[in-house]
Amino acid sequence: MRRPRIITLLTDFGNQDAYVGVMKGVIIGINPTANIIDICHSIPPQDIFNGAYLLSTSYKYFPKDTIHVAIVDPGVGSKRAIVCAETRDYLFLVPDNGILSFIVREEKLKRIFRVTNSRYFLASPCTTFHGRDVFAPVAAHLSLGIKPQQLGNKLNHLKTLDMPQPEHKNTGHLEGQIISIDRFGNLITNITRVHIEQHIIKQMQNRGKGSGVRGQESEIRSHIPCTSKNKMLLPYSTTETTIGGKKIRGLSTTYVNVQVGKPLILFGSAGFLEVSVNQGNAQKYFNVDKGDTITMRRVD
Repeated sequence: MRRPRIITLLTDFGNQDAYVGVMKGVIIGINPTANIIDICHSIPPQDIFNGAYLLSTSYKYFPKDTIHVAIVDPGVGSKRAIVCAETRDYLFLVPDNGILSFIVREEKLKRIFRVTNSRYFLASPCTTFHGRDVFAPVAAHLSLGIKPQQLGNKLNHLKTLDMPQPEHKNTGHLEGQIISIDRFGNLITNITRVHIEQHIIKQMQNRGKGSGVRGQESEIRSHIPCTSKNKMLLPYSTTETTIGGKKIRGLSTTYVNVQVGKPLILFGSAGFLEVSVNQGNAQKYFNVDKGDTITMRRVD
């Protein structure tokens, strides 16, 4: 017996209104065996970037053939496209507004189709609720086995967001940004372990010019904490992080590495560097917000 297809929902609709429940009703009305899973409905209204980030940290933990429906859609009812993007393992049903920006950096898109075939919509779609009238019925039909190419014409590319990248400064600092803040007040940055590794290599190369260090990346990497089972093995005590005018020394492996109420830096579950406070709120502690700067440097 064929396993029911999973349909995930990620929106900025919230839970105080009936929008999400109505979408589920439409899906079940078309495919009673659909397995619907909520990823998140608390994305700040119209915050496409946050939706893109949360989708990218979630999608790969679902079984192959999952249909991911992500709707953060300030352009609803306009000429913006609705697309069905296909990767090796998943289908994504989204507005073409950049919500797949993180994913296209790590996944190869096999095909993209603009969703225009009204045969798979509800009758007379409302211009303000495509979630109910287009996304939900299309997702349900996909879960029943229709092919993405039946939805409309093929597209060659998707719109993407401006994705801020960490910068290696001439001052010897690695400068990043806060890109997301979770409900605990943890500050998620756009800095990954790879960025730190590259920065340390660059610094050591600059210091070693003329002394034979340049080009010896494998030796340099041996001085950087490695990972095992996706966890940092050792705190890297020779980093200094500045955020909100305050400094933090070293990297931690878990929240309890510091006393309650004290700040720390660690790599979160999504692989990005996070600023946290043990049993506290880092956003309030540092008085910062999304888009604010974080800098790191290596100190001896």
